[in-house]
Amino acid sequence: MILVLGLAGLIWWGGQLAGVQRGIRLALLVVLFAAVIAIQLTLPEGAPLRMATGGSARLWLILLGCAALIGGYAAAVRQLRNRAETGEEAPGGEAPPAAAPFSEVELNRYARHIVLREIGGLGQRRLKDARVLVVGAGGLGAPALQYLAAAGVGTIGVIDDDEVENANLQRQVIHRDQDIGLPKVFSAKAAMEAQNPFVIVRPYHRRLSEENAADLFADYDLILDGTDNFSTRYLVNRIAVALKKPLISGALTQWEGQISVFDPTRGGPCYQCVFPEAPAPGLAPSCAEAGVIGPLPGVLGAMMAVEAVKQITGAGELLRSQMLIYDGLYGETRRIALKARSDCPICGQMQTSPAPTGETVP
Repeated sequence: MILVLGLAGLIWWGGQLAGVQRGIRLALLVVLFAAVIAIQLTLPEGAPLRMATGGSARLWLILLGCAALIGGYAAAVRQLRNRAETGEEAPGGEAPPAAAPFSEVELNRYARHIVLREIGGLGQRRLKDARVLVVGAGGLGAPALQYLAAAGVGTIGVIDDDEVENANLQRQVIHRDQDIGLPKVFSAKAAMEAQNPFVIVRPYHRRLSEENAADLFADYDLILDGTDNFSTRYLVNRIAVALKKPLISGALTQWEGQISVFDPTRGGPCYQCVFPEAPAPGLAPSCAEAGVIGPLPGVLGAMMAVEAVKQITGAGELLRSQMLIYDGLYGETRRIALKARSDCPICGQMQTSPAPTGETVP
């Protein structure tokens, strides 16, 4: 057996030093091992040549199986690298933007994205180059942040002024019991970086306000709003519209949630077109007042992450000019059409023609 392995090493590395092409060396190895297996299968037991080449075909078959697995994996990695670097399978046929190459670990991690026809290598590079801000690290923000990080969004900002409380852990799954008392943005950052060290997480432990919103939003391509109060939602919408940033907004209570993409620069309504005024006190109680089933924020937050991935990569049809409503108690979903209002004080003067389906963020 040592003789055969030595001969195989001589063919491979000796041939490499001699300048023999890789394909020829592979063919010689195939011939060598085919001959060894033929010897093991045809010669009687105890034959000197059979004993000199291992004495059994089983060991060589196992060795060849392992080599085939390794070779197949290497070929798959090369194919993924080619698709990631050329973007040839991505929609639209555009030339890929300049970006740092993916590492072997990243290619393996994002392989299920890269093989998707709608995303491909170009889409994954767009995710890597994207900058997404999530407002709120609570019920909706927790799953959205986790999936954005897992998907490979390159830079993720999260702003929240709250600290982790025991009552949060029933639904805000990014936080753990040991994080109680820690600012949510730092708890979320630790969980995201532990899940995917290839993303950059920027925590902002402060309340979003008129003074800081515009400067903060300007650094990002896409905004996700997972807040639980109307004053912040209107602020997020106003600044996003002013800076022409697409906004993915979610809301929930008890067993029901809703999600929409607000992007008036591409023909859709803004949040205030749909909700011109905040409801009177008591008509829209908070989760603390009305309650919420624990997995519901995970469903809606994951949907927000899906819309974000679609917005960035150009895949599929966005929930622009539509609202998806999910009823967890009865397992029902429905979609309603939304229209922009020409008299909207926020976006009424900037309505444009609808953009093509799947347009990516600027």
